[in-house]
Amino acid sequence: MRQRNVKNKKEIINTSSYYIENPMDYKGKWQEVFKNHNPIEIEIGMGKGKFIIEKALRYPDINFIGIEKSDSILALALKKVPANLKNLKMLRLDALNISEVFAKEITTIYLNFSDPWPKARHEKRRLTSSRFLDKYALIFKNKAHIVMKTDNKDLFSYSIKTLNNYGYYILDITFDLETLNDLDNIKTEYEEKFTKLNKPIYKIEVVKTEK
Repeated sequence: MRQRNVKNKKEIINTSSYYIENPMDYKGKWQEVFKNHNPIEIEIGMGKGKFIIEKALRYPDINFIGIEKSDSILALALKKVPANLKNLKMLRLDALNISEVFAKEITTIYLNFSDPWPKARHEKRRLTSSRFLDKYALIFKNKAHIVMKTDNKDLFSYSIKTLNNYGYYILDITFDLETLNDLDNIKTEYEEKFTKLNKPIYKIEVVKTEK
């Protein structure tokens, strides 16, 4: 989906207290950024921020970082953040560079409605490809924990295989999230749209203990 340009995006981004301009400067120091030793969870490709903002509001004892590479979308997300939310930061970052920003500091990665990149020649761009799983392994603190939601059945099937091949084991899996009536589920903007269209939402939660 093509995103409209936000004319004053630079001003919104640069004046927000939730935006970290030079995230690579804080590698290994994110506890200092949040001024506590609480767990740190990240969402890669946060879109307009609904999921990560609601997570931060609901779980004040967990630190959250939303990652987005589009300036316009990042600006829209920053505009939504309520005042005085101390456990949330947002970054403009390509996920390929994630291991340059975090050391062994992250407890959970959320992948919500990532681009499926359906063509075979684009496999390496999928956020559950071995290329990205290698990078995630460098940033998890102790136990690797990934939670993924998608409306794309092919991406979901592909991800199950790649995660299994990488040594993750499944904690939870569903092929139609809406039917579970999970009160703890926080919906993204895409998820709300797709459920209204009666499209099934696939979800998988996996873990891997680092040796």
